[in-house]
Amino acid sequence: MMKRIAILLVALAGFVGANAQKFALIDMEYILKNIPAYERANEQLNQLSKRWQGEVEAMALEAQTLYKNYQSEAVFLSEEQKTKKEEEIVAKEKEAQELKRKYFGPEGELYKKRESLMAPIQDEIYIAVKEISDAKGYTMVIDRASAASIIYASPKIDISNEVLVKLGYSN
Repeated sequence: MMKRIAILLVALAGFVGANAQKFALIDMEYILKNIPAYERANEQLNQLSKRWQGEVEAMALEAQTLYKNYQSEAVFLSEEQKTKKEEEIVAKEKEAQELKRKYFGPEGELYKKRESLMAPIQDEIYIAVKEISDAKGYTMVIDRASAASIIYASPKIDISNEVLVKLGYSN
């Protein structure tokens, strides 16, 4: 993060010296909140997440139930039966962890679904920002929602509403 801030400050310092440079800001959070497709995608992701979390929790509960049953039956089981039950419990716990990783891991289903739903929206925004920047001669457009190093920015250079209009969402 500090490296990113330092690079941004160096870039800004270089641009400040040149009078011909023009800057603009966007507020990506604001833009996304005003795009219905983004809200629908988020709702769809939330529903999937809840459903998958329920599946993972149900499987974990199965493992927990197996363990509780094992504890209450252990005194009546032979060593061979105990070993078999223990292996069954471990297998169920492992299955629950694998399901969790499949859905929520770094390359899991939720990540893939988020990418497939959000990438087209982000691409549209990028194209709109690029077209506005090209038309108005902006050399840099900064997202005020994610640039922690911006202390103050004049609302005059915020082109978020222009981006929404370019995307077909009047505001």
